[in-house]
Amino acid sequence: MGTIRFAIAVALIGAVVLIGIYVIPPYFANYQFEDDIKTEAMTLTYTSKSEEEIRQIIYKRANDLEIPLSPQQIRVQRTGSMGSGSLVIEANYTVHVNLPGYPFDLPLQAGTKNKGIY
Repeated sequence: MGTIRFAIAVALIGAVVLIGIYVIPPYFANYQFEDDIKTEAMTLTYTSKSEEEIRQIIYKRANDLEIPLSPQQIRVQRTGSMGSGSLVIEANYTVHVNLPGYPFDLPLQAGTKNKGIY
């Protein structure tokens, strides 16, 4: 009876590790991407870059992190004037996780809103 419990425990631990191997990397990349978006928003709020230029900067960073994102999935909205307005950047995307026996799509989002202080 003890060996069966041990085998079940090992199998459960193995399953958790396997799931972690497939699921943690997309969440980690999303965390990095959101951090990059916040950093960029703090800087870009005070520049005269257009929404399209900002979208391309964010898209390049997503590509660097191998995030499956198209420029059309990135929403950039600038309100007010440079420095005294706000900048909203949002990206919604889906990552396909090919877990053995149970492939699924993982919906993720990253974004921020930064207000100027002038």
